Amino acid sequence: MSTEHILSVLRSPLISEKAARLQEGTNQYVFEIAQNATKADVKAAIEHLFSVSVLAVNVVNVKGKAKSFRSRLGHRGDWRKAYVRLAEGQSIDVMARP
Repeated sequence: MSTEHILSVLRSPLISEKAARLQEGTNQYVFEIAQNATKADVKAAIEHLFSVSVLAVNVVNVKGKAKSFRSRLGHRGDWRKAYVRLAEGQSIDVMARP
């Protein structure tokens, strides 16, 4: 897999209370990923970028919400997220600044 493709798979880490609980309890991390990314793509990207070993990847399609603005109905875009489980004793610093 090319470096360009690896960098286009991961969009951003998701920081929330649920994600923090998953990090503490089950060593899982949550990322927003590209719409066309597969589990194998996500696993390869995480292992390449963070130098960790990935045990499992679960992918979820999130439907965009219908929102109204000044009596006009709009729709937020659909997106995709991945739950990544790391091997015991490994971690990713998602709050690090480049």
